[in-house]
Amino acid sequence: MNATTWQIWKRLIAYAENNRRLTIGSVLAALVSVAASVAGPLLIGRAVDRMIGPGAVGFRAIGSILLGLGVIYAIGSLFAWILTYWTNKIAYQTVNRMRADLFDQLNRLPLKFHDNTPRGDTISRFVNDMDAVSDGILQGMSTFLTGIFTIIGAIGFMLYISPLMTLVVLLSAPVSYFVARYITKSSQKLFREQAKFLGSLNGYAEEIIGGQRIVQAFHYEEHINREFQERNEELYKVGVKSQFYGSLANPTTRIVNNITFSIVAVIGSLDIIYGGITVGDLSSFLIYSNLFAKPFNEVTGVLAQIQAATASLQRIFAILDHEPEIPDTSSARELPAVQSTIVFDHVSFRYTPDRPLIADFSLEVPPGTRVAIVGQTGAGKTTLVNLLMRFYDVDGGSIRVDGTDIRSLTRDSLRKSFGMVLQDTWLFGGSIRDNIAYGKPEATEEEIMAAAKASHAHGFIMRLPEGYDTLLSASGDNLSQGQKQLLTIARVMLADPPMLILDEATSSIDTRTELRIQKAFLRLMEGRTSFIIAHRLSTIREADLILFMRNGNIEEKGTHEQLLELNGGYAALYNSQFAAV
Repeated sequence: MNATTWQIWKRLIAYAENNRRLTIGSVLAALVSVAASVAGPLLIGRAVDRMIGPGAVGFRAIGSILLGLGVIYAIGSLFAWILTYWTNKIAYQTVNRMRADLFDQLNRLPLKFHDNTPRGDTISRFVNDMDAVSDGILQGMSTFLTGIFTIIGAIGFMLYISPLMTLVVLLSAPVSYFVARYITKSSQKLFREQAKFLGSLNGYAEEIIGGQRIVQAFHYEEHINREFQERNEELYKVGVKSQFYGSLANPTTRIVNNITFSIVAVIGSLDIIYGGITVGDLSSFLIYSNLFAKPFNEVTGVLAQIQAATASLQRIFAILDHEPEIPDTSSARELPAVQSTIVFDHVSFRYTPDRPLIADFSLEVPPGTRVAIVGQTGAGKTTLVNLLMRFYDVDGGSIRVDGTDIRSLTRDSLRKSFGMVLQDTWLFGGSIRDNIAYGKPEATEEEIMAAAKASHAHGFIMRLPEGYDTLLSASGDNLSQGQKQLLTIARVMLADPPMLILDEATSSIDTRTELRIQKAFLRLMEGRTSFIIAHRLSTIREADLILFMRNGNIEEKGTHEQLLELNGGYAALYNSQFAAV
């Protein structure tokens, strides 16, 4: 086990410290179980000597020995069951704690991590990698506990019977170790690749399952089938290689042990001829030599599971060690829930170091101003919102709210001051009532219904079988996209924040409903600072200020009429909506 592998398992052991009592109990259970299995061969040797010794066979003595063996093995079996039960409990409690820490870490990671990591790969770490770790703990813990005690006990009894033959057996141990170590080092890389390919395959499957409508609409089934088969074949190849090379350790160590067994049998037979030991002693010694070799065989037998667990632990700890979102400073203050002036002061930002997106961006938004942000895809519209909400921090310059740099405010108070309605809706498995009240759990029934009516969601809700008690599937897949978006709008209306961010908030709603929603938004935005991102420019004509952005910079700004008079980029974009195709 190299230094890195040892450090990984050392961290895993730290996770099991909460199960100290169970661990101590498992150690004691392993000790009793092994003691029973080690004491048995000595009694068997005595029974053999009674049967083949000079004079009459001592059946009564043999019967007593067999009865003692039965009691010893019964006790050993009982404690072996206890050991299995407790190690299972330790494994699942340890993985349970690790999974909870992993989920907590995901909630503390910056948005950049979630933007750059496939969801399927993250899910694979929760499911497949955690299962591999659990199997590794189950196999490894019981094997190592019983193995250590078995080796110590077997050596003690072998020395008692014949020091010479014990030396022969002990000389075989380093050979078995180096053979297993060589195979382990060679196959560990393959197990890491196997875990990586499994995560990639899960990510691809999750992506395709989520986009089945698009896949079928474009008759893309054959293509994704081929691509899936290719990825699956890669996983199959690396999986077969890792399991093949990992499983070589067990048969090779067994060959070493069988050779040792044969040498010991020859030496023991000669010792019997010269009167050094009895036939019963040789019988007992051969059993002890097998007991001594058994832990090495068992460890190499579960080496594949342990290596798979090690590779999975590396993937899990990679997330746990990932730099979390920069915490609020101790001096960070709360942002009061009031209208404030928002200032972008020479802001610069880039997602990747070699590709600048926003450079020297400046803007002042007085309280209560409705700001519309338009521009072609990739102009930096949504990026401004991400910076304003501190999903990302600026690389240069500052964003100030009421004269205070937002990096000096608590994220919680900053984000609570904004209500967001995004193009991508998010609902969770639960009732419609719970989904609307997500931002205000203490809301009354009347408040929830008022928000639904204001967002024009009340009508379709009442047509559902259970009304507001209707349970939604995960992500609300039993509703249309437009209905889901109406619920997210109702959610923000219920929260009633002092500032609003609307990012293509009505993109999935029919024209008639959109006109009614616009009226509701106008009432909601009255007296509130609002940022509106829209591609349908007809929806933002009433904005106090329209920003036309290109390549992360403000190219034009003014009211709708002013920008049309300029006859620049905004006018061209606006008129293109009505141009004949």
